[in-house]
Amino acid sequence: MSDATHGFDAAGERKSTSGLGLGALVALVVGSMIGGGIFSLPQNMAASAGAGAVLIGWIITAFGMLALALVFQTLANRKPDLDGGVYAYAKAGFGNYMGFASAWGYWICAWLGNVGYYVLLFSTLGYFFPIFGEGNTLPAIACASVLLWSVHFLVLRGIKEASFINQFTTVAKIVPLLLFILICLLAFRVEIFSADFWARGNPALGGVMDQVRNMMLVTVWVFVGIEGATVFSARAAERKNVGKATVIGFFTVLLVLVLVNVLSLGIMTQRQLAALKNPSMAGVLQHVIGHWGVVLVSVGLAISLAGALLSWVMLCAEILFSAARDRMMPAFLRKENAHQVPANALWLTNVMVQGFLLITLFSKGTYLSLIYLATSMILVPYFWSATYALLLAIRGETYERSARERRRDAIIAAISVLYAAWLLYAGGVKYLLLSSLLYAPSVVLFAKARREAGQPVFSRIEKGAFAAVLVAAVAAGYGLYRGLLTL
Repeated sequence: MSDATHGFDAAGERKSTSGLGLGALVALVVGSMIGGGIFSLPQNMAASAGAGAVLIGWIITAFGMLALALVFQTLANRKPDLDGGVYAYAKAGFGNYMGFASAWGYWICAWLGNVGYYVLLFSTLGYFFPIFGEGNTLPAIACASVLLWSVHFLVLRGIKEASFINQFTTVAKIVPLLLFILICLLAFRVEIFSADFWARGNPALGGVMDQVRNMMLVTVWVFVGIEGATVFSARAAERKNVGKATVIGFFTVLLVLVLVNVLSLGIMTQRQLAALKNPSMAGVLQHVIGHWGVVLVSVGLAISLAGALLSWVMLCAEILFSAARDRMMPAFLRKENAHQVPANALWLTNVMVQGFLLITLFSKGTYLSLIYLATSMILVPYFWSATYALLLAIRGETYERSARERRRDAIIAAISVLYAAWLLYAGGVKYLLLSSLLYAPSVVLFAKARREAGQPVFSRIEKGAFAAVLVAAVAAGYGLYRGLLTL
């Protein structure tokens, strides 16, 4: 974006004369987080935990994710010069290579998620049009490809125009979710909710803490997108709205997620919910009001996925563009078209989505495994962002006038670091090793970008970091070869 589109407000903050307002930024956060995951939440949670463990898990998740949302709000306000969200924070705190790696991991997670959205969308439409099957038949992939490139050319017309449509779809998909909540609230039965509260009648789920650990892994995917406003910070009309949008979006989505999950446990038992096909919200409503419940959820899911696709297409392109603008990605990725859209970054993203859509025709199992891998990859950028916020507080950087705020932000950042580290542990060593197979080859792009800038590829510390990634990738490759690891 050219400097001509920015001015400064009375407080000396950078202000865009044609950027995204608070409503658009909130819609990006909500639209990014509410995609397809919430429509499968009743079954996903019930497959891992009973009602008691679900409540404990949501309490822990609420505190952990709130701390992370507040970290993004703090960084947006205290470091207004850093554009690009998770990428910029990792780079500022830990150097060029870690910034690049965060952008790369975030990008892979984002476009793999888009593949999942396309398959789930046409799987849902398969209820009405059997030719689409489970979303990975030839007609489904053909129609998904048409939709993919329609969204592509829509975004090419302008980020602001696309974000306006995203605001509309965000509102449209909230309506069926609110109807679901209202219907389930009226049909909720305490005796069903309290029956086998700790799931002791289902030993396969393990103890309460095992249930909590397993169900919280599901929440990672449904909360991905919480950083959406920070990624678009450079395009915000007012910088202070970035932090506001993050917190508003978080509380909105948290409330909807908890109500959808908890109310479902008062409609059907844990075992019944765990046996549902996805999108399981349809099965819950069908249990209450019959066939029209399936129709309502299917329409809501289609609208929700359409909006989420728009959000994530923009996020994918923007994260590459932000890194390229800082010369962490090759120069061709920072090219913008006449509408100030990072066109080459958008083309690269959607070519990858198209390629993987074709792969799903032949390898559905691999696709599902890589979705879990994508979830684990987003945790690394989250961890570095939280750690950077903690470093700022420890050093007192930007806190020269307020010791009280410094202590408060240090506590919040420490909670975020611990929560992110726990999620990395909960995700397992397997996916950390497998993710290194996707991180290691990206060094080619990083090296190209650094040479274009006339700079050394690695600092001494970064050489050590890349060596660790390379060793992990070799170990993962060996594990796959010997059958010790599986995708």
